[in-house]
Amino acid sequence: MRIQTIVIIFITFLLTVILMQNTGSVPFTLLFVHTNISKLAMLILVSVIAFILGVLVGRPKAVRRLGSDFSNSETENETPDTLSDEDRDYIS
Repeated sequence: MRIQTIVIIFITFLLTVILMQNTGSVPFTLLFVHTNISKLAMLILVSVIAFILGVLVGRPKAVRRLGSDFSNSETENETPDTLSDEDRDYIS
């Protein structure tokens, strides 16, 4: 099992324990609206928003491909053998 999987399982477990311990109701004010909301609902909402933001920030960037006008002529002309004559003599 990879370390990333273990960390995700551990964070999920901690989040579940925290959510189950906070089931009471608290007053909540958003701009001019006053309401009572469950701590559990608020924690779940914040967790979902944080997860979505984490996925959006952590996803890999799009890889830009070079167009068809790109030619790698410098490396095409080189031989893959980079040993000098002295190196060949030393090895053999």
